[in-house]
Amino acid sequence: MTAIIATYFFLMGMAFGSFFNVVAIRIPSGLSVVRPPSQCPECGMRLKSRDLIPVFSYLFTLGKCRGCHSRVSPVYPLGESVTGILFAWAYLNFGLTWELHIALTLISLCVIVTITDLRYRIIPNRILLFFVPIVVVLQSIISPTTLGYHALGAISGGGILLLIALISKGGMGMGDVKLLALLGFIVGFPNVILVLIVGCFIGTLIGGALIVTGVTKRNQPIPFGPFLALGALIAYGYGSDIIQQYLSIFAAGM
Repeated sequence: MTAIIATYFFLMGMAFGSFFNVVAIRIPSGLSVVRPPSQCPECGMRLKSRDLIPVFSYLFTLGKCRGCHSRVSPVYPLGESVTGILFAWAYLNFGLTWELHIALTLISLCVIVTITDLRYRIIPNRILLFFVPIVVVLQSIISPTTLGYHALGAISGGGILLLIALISKGGMGMGDVKLLALLGFIVGFPNVILVLIVGCFIGTLIGGALIVTGVTKRNQPIPFGPFLALGALIAYGYGSDIIQQYLSIFAAGM
């Protein structure tokens, strides 16, 4: 039964991932997510139902538009696949609990923000503001007694990046500041510190690799939102275990 439900969440995640692609691409451009209907960006051909099956439509058409045969961005099937995998992971990790609702909301936020930041180098306020009341209501229902820790996570996370942004004079975008404040509320304190540490560590590794391989130049800015999103997913799923393990190692060494 677990495998069947996990498969259901995977398929549901791919369907949501298709919609998240639309949201992430249209919102920063000020477009509606409903109109116009999905169409080829090159020839304008309106996509039919058979063109909108997550991942499979891309595979069946070999990644090309049926009308003009132009290349379809691999971002679409990648976003759908990753969302499906993460939805299944959330179910396997949290089961059918209230925590699952927050996990799915967090995944949705992270996927959308990752695509917008990679594509446009911005994290729109409209997207962040949409998720604020959702996570506040969910957290209030699940554990109202811990709201203080979640508020502290938002204040400390946003505050740290705001300080970095002010000191670096533009080296850190305000979108990242707002994103970490929201992620900090979701994961709470002290998990938000783990989000920042993991995000910086992975960002440094990937950024360094991109510079060494010549993909990006040394002074070229690299989107930080995707790394914060990955750090938030790790912190929400395994933060307590990681922190406890670190503290036990630290205590053993004293």
